Amino acid sequence: MREVVELYRRVGGFQALHVAEAYDALREAIDSADLRFLSFTANLAATGLREIIAEALGRGLFNVVVTTAGALDHDIARAMGARYIPASFDMDDAELAGRGYHRLGNILIRREDYGPLVERFVLGLCERLAGRDLATYELAEELGREMPGDSILGAAARAGARVFVPGIVDGAVGTALLTCNDVLRAKSAGSRVSINVLKDEERLRDMVFESRKMAALIVGGGISKHHVIWWAQFKGGLDYAVYITTAVEYDGSLSGARPREAVSWGKIKPGARSVHVYADATLVLPVLLRALL
Repeated sequence: MREVVELYRRVGGFQALHVAEAYDALREAIDSADLRFLSFTANLAATGLREIIAEALGRGLFNVVVTTAGALDHDIARAMGARYIPASFDMDDAELAGRGYHRLGNILIRREDYGPLVERFVLGLCERLAGRDLATYELAEELGREMPGDSILGAAARAGARVFVPGIVDGAVGTALLTCNDVLRAKSAGSRVSINVLKDEERLRDMVFESRKMAALIVGGGISKHHVIWWAQFKGGLDYAVYITTAVEYDGSLSGARPREAVSWGKIKPGARSVHVYADATLVLPVLLRALL
């Protein structure tokens, strides 16, 4: 993949050049930043990028992940054998619903291969988690211990990378935890699992303030993107930032905001090495991460 990066560099324009510049920034960041964030949205875990991300975590490219609840859902479902089927954006969704399929873009997932699989997995850990006050990174580690090394959570747990999920209740894992507490109450008169997101914030605060240099590869937008740059501002901002997104900035959205906007908030340093790649992550990440590995 280094050859592809160098080919893009010779192309010398538009997003090809930005990919080559992103590689340079990330290569330098991996060598010099002690706190290296990877932020991504759940949809990526529904693709083959899941295994590429897992390999990057397993080999230490990044030591902190910030993602959304759906990323855990897809990671667990696929680890349990769910089939994610290549399809089309143009299928009849009413027909798919009648046949028992969810559609995620141009990927199909059988209904029983999603929520029920995630619930079964989480409920299987209920009693082990009972009575505990868990940060989401602690929950992710517990889940990852039961998952294979080619999963995101499994690779992170084995490598000691922290996985933070600030919107943990916004997905099947969060709903399964609620069901878990219902089951535990029925069995043991009040014992329950508690998710404490302020423990996450305490850990993030400590990691940020103890760092010497901070870097982030931010794929997509939303809460996972914002949570990284929000915390970076309290230490003067990121030293390295690479954004990969297809969102535009002209509606004022956080998802489309370019790195230079974050400079005005103190979330990226004025002198930081930053690159914005306007492209589909499924086209760019395989090249970048494989080249870095």
